Amino acid sequence: MSANVDLNDRPDYDRVLQTLADYVLDYQVGSAEALDTARNCLIDTLGCGLLALRFPECNKHLGPLVEGTVVPHGARVPGTSYRLDPVKAAWDIGCTVRWLDYNDTWLAAEWGHPSDNLGGILAVADHLSQRRVAVGEPALSMRDVLEAMVMAHEIQGVLALENSFNRVGLDHVLLVKVASTAVCAKLMGANREQLLSALSHAFVDGQALRTYRHAPNAGSRKSWAAGDASSRGVRLADIAMRGEMGIPGVLTAPQWGFYDVLFSHTNKDLALKPPAQRSFSLPQAFGSYVMENVLFKISFPAEFHAQTACEAAVTLHPKVRNRLHEIERIVITTHESAIRIISKVGPLANAADRDHCLQYMTAVPLIFGNLVAEHYEDSFHAAHPTIDRLREKMEIVEEPRFSREYLEADKRSIANAVQVFFNDGSSTEQVTVEYPIGHRRRRAEGIPLLEEKFKANLATRFAGQRCAEIFDLCKAQARLEATPVHKFVDLLVI
Repeated sequence: MSANVDLNDRPDYDRVLQTLADYVLDYQVGSAEALDTARNCLIDTLGCGLLALRFPECNKHLGPLVEGTVVPHGARVPGTSYRLDPVKAAWDIGCTVRWLDYNDTWLAAEWGHPSDNLGGILAVADHLSQRRVAVGEPALSMRDVLEAMVMAHEIQGVLALENSFNRVGLDHVLLVKVASTAVCAKLMGANREQLLSALSHAFVDGQALRTYRHAPNAGSRKSWAAGDASSRGVRLADIAMRGEMGIPGVLTAPQWGFYDVLFSHTNKDLALKPPAQRSFSLPQAFGSYVMENVLFKISFPAEFHAQTACEAAVTLHPKVRNRLHEIERIVITTHESAIRIISKVGPLANAADRDHCLQYMTAVPLIFGNLVAEHYEDSFHAAHPTIDRLREKMEIVEEPRFSREYLEADKRSIANAVQVFFNDGSSTEQVTVEYPIGHRRRRAEGIPLLEEKFKANLATRFAGQRCAEIFDLCKAQARLEATPVHKFVDLLVI
């Protein structure tokens, strides 16, 4: 056979796609801890979305593409009166959820925010639940939503354990698209072939670059990128459900597949293998591990690698607040991922730039004793030049132990230490925080605070009686799981 002719034997679907499809179709969520954590994740994620509605820059993205559009059984966007098709509703819900960088986090070789998938999950489930009831079929329940959340977390998180997409310049929202595609197809009733097709299209799609997260191009796209990805997952699931053929070798195809085009050029171990043997690393089976170990952002709306630095800064605030003009230098001891992602010097152009700057997120609580979303706004920054003066005095030092334990499965720490030195030669103690309050190791301490966070976020949109009704339902695991999805969303619309 001529070497210039392609062999056109259509392959079986790549093994990774088959593993993902079989997990979504066959796995039964039996972990009470996972379902309880999913409930807490649900309320925290919804609360983050409600809080974001206070910000005009978020609101400008919401609503139908064509004003006045009427969508029968349309999916609702919590905190608003919008009733949209599921694709746009997923975009809007995902945009609000991610806007303030305040929802849950997963950190490994790749990082991300698995609750971003709620945009697609809730939009699809709300629409399908309404449509089923309209034709006399049983509604989807909130148990279906919680199980879909567990699976989406697991897909995104296990793929992130040993596969670093950021090192090849790809943004972690790729994993949101893949996870949303899988679980939304499942909610739509996909069979195995349809689910495989949907997943193949998620990988063959164009993938987002990380450019908008890094200096000097950091900007507000990072606040809606996950909503865009989850929305795309809904669209791809719908395309597959209409019978669109898949691309079986999307990952492993020589020259044209995902591994060759986008992944192996900086992964030497992968690049040296024959195409048929290349694969993502899947170090453990898919189950409910990620949901059980997910990190909640409770104290600060800040990029997660900075959470413990903020906590250390709050501890030091009483000792430095009256001596800010005496500070000679500030040493932040941190881990490699924080240095790579959020350490930056020079002017900060916008709120999105500031909430991904380790130095800024440490300076504000040193000065003010807290860090809230409004502290990133242009007007606040302009009114307080002391923030930038402190940033100029900061030194960033990597602690190898912090970097190592960040990746160790039995630790998964996100450690930072802060110490302030004064002109007279004196200094504060070095305050080290290894595990943020949202870590699994601090669950007992964190969940009551997470619930208070949810109450406060509810109060930004609803009257007291409605807030109490929503909170009471969300606290009752069995009653929440049995609630029809559309009835639950009824409580969250204006």
